[in-house]
Amino acid sequence: MEQKEVAELQLEKVSGFNGQVHFGMRLHPDKEHLIYPLGSTVVLVRIKDGKRQFLHGHTSDISCLSMSKSGIYIASGQVNYNDFEAEIIIWDYAKRCVYTEFVIHETKVEALAFSPNDKYLVSLGGQDDGRILLWNLKTKQAVCSAPAMPLSLCHRLTVKYSNTNDCMFVSAGRGTLQIWELDEFNKIKPTDCRMRKLKRTVKCIEFSPDDEFIYCGTTTGDILKISTKTKVLADYGPMKTKHNLGANVLKVLGTGDLLVGSGFGTLTLCSPTTFKASKRVQMNNGVTSIALKDNGRQFFAGTDASEIYCIDMFDFKAELVSTNHHGAVLDVSIAFGSSELFVTGSEEDIRVWHKDKSKQLMRITEPCLSCNSVHLMIDGHSIVTGWNDGKIRIFAPQSGRLMLIIHNAHRNGVSAIKGSTDCKKIVSGGQEGTVCVWELLKHGQRRLAFLTEHKHTVRCVQIKKDDMECVTASMDGTCIIWDIVKFVRIRKVISQNSSFKTVCYHPEEHQIITSGTDRKIVYWDVHDGTRIRELHGTETSAINCMHVSHDGRFFVTGGDDKLVRVWDYMEGVVTHVGKAHGGGITSVEICCNNSTLVSTSSDGAIMRWNFPHPLLE
Repeated sequence: MEQKEVAELQLEKVSGFNGQVHFGMRLHPDKEHLIYPLGSTVVLVRIKDGKRQFLHGHTSDISCLSMSKSGIYIASGQVNYNDFEAEIIIWDYAKRCVYTEFVIHETKVEALAFSPNDKYLVSLGGQDDGRILLWNLKTKQAVCSAPAMPLSLCHRLTVKYSNTNDCMFVSAGRGTLQIWELDEFNKIKPTDCRMRKLKRTVKCIEFSPDDEFIYCGTTTGDILKISTKTKVLADYGPMKTKHNLGANVLKVLGTGDLLVGSGFGTLTLCSPTTFKASKRVQMNNGVTSIALKDNGRQFFAGTDASEIYCIDMFDFKAELVSTNHHGAVLDVSIAFGSSELFVTGSEEDIRVWHKDKSKQLMRITEPCLSCNSVHLMIDGHSIVTGWNDGKIRIFAPQSGRLMLIIHNAHRNGVSAIKGSTDCKKIVSGGQEGTVCVWELLKHGQRRLAFLTEHKHTVRCVQIKKDDMECVTASMDGTCIIWDIVKFVRIRKVISQNSSFKTVCYHPEEHQIITSGTDRKIVYWDVHDGTRIRELHGTETSAINCMHVSHDGRFFVTGGDDKLVRVWDYMEGVVTHVGKAHGGGITSVEICCNNSTLVSTSSDGAIMRWNFPHPLLE
């Protein structure tokens, strides 16, 4: 398929940030780059112009990220399937490549921390592993390890290295707080901190600048202060006004003051002695990362809803820098006749974006629901969406007003939806395999047909330009062409070895192309249903989505291999490949003037590419 070298797609803009990885956002010591995870990739963002670079190497989602004090190394760990080993990758920041890899922890890497002089890396395994390992960065070998603790008694959640001592670090979690020291025999020995009668679950750890004290944020919302010399609890607080939903993240400033981010979204500047708040700012969601900038005069804060704020230390006001989907983006639709606007559907919300500004214009939220499919009608007057609660909701794109809701459209959820060219009909597909045709009236809707030939989820719906026929692709391995005037089946295409995930009409509408779990792209004749041509789409993963350019010369595919491929329709060869996504690609679409390609993925990313084949004059 890709025997020879193919050109790379030019990436123009990216929207995406995984704020659910605690301490995942870091500011490099050069003060020019922000570093954070996105799916299985590590993203390096140049702050002044937003230019992004991607570090690819992980096979699954990144679960933790750390950076050395000098900025020479970045470390990232991943989560894997049960009973499989999870990988740790050490990245060379200057060369933007892998320095070394460690594979020993089972299922998940919980936390990572570098020693202050870049000599060691300490890693903590997840709940199924629980071991602590110390790695020598120069020899790229494990120095020593410590076994897991009984889960019935305690569970380690985080590790933190000393600011000045390469031979001391701390681990903490549920029912455990230990200071570890490396002896002359290269063995690490723990000392349990004496907590008086307190029982806490520690979520985050910070050392004071001189390493005299350790500060620990807890799930109960108080801060513990431990002496590193005596290993005894010295103080804790605040006593009255605790940090709501726990102290998620801590940062010690050069002045000794504490920045505390809570699960409720409050950022607080506290005294290290009394723990009383001197400044406070409220954000919309729980704080998971703090990255200091300009020697502490400003700092970035990341939230679990994938938002990034910039806060000035002087006035302590939060400015929203970036907002992103915090769940998988399941569908995208670009405005017809213009490439300026596009709509994305995700878990809990749909969003309207401006292409050139890469700015979110509007967000429509439906809590606890997931938008499986979205379509921006050709006239631009409505956004048609299908949701997992079985309802179809139609919104106004300018105001976000709910114009119409169709209850019980599909019993187990709406899985696919498309509007007709005249904007008077909707065809929807359901999780249970049904296909419905709806007529949009001035003050409501009317169901015209209820078609039940599919036996499994309908993954894709496409309508011909004359609004007389449509085609539906299903996970049951069938693709059916329907007459949506007489509401009967015209033709069925059956593939025994594949579950169809996507189908597209060629603009001339004499052919359809399909793809799915068998990784093949098949051209079919619309009139007699015969197989015309078959291409090998990918080598390893299913193809989830496809879109044909409006001039019919090219099409785009995306799948679980995280690559966006541009194909020549007639030649059947790949002309360009886009390598940036850190999750499986869920949808792709080319704008009508062939200038822009938008792709979305399961890690919450939206990527806008420069489409390499402009329209012919």
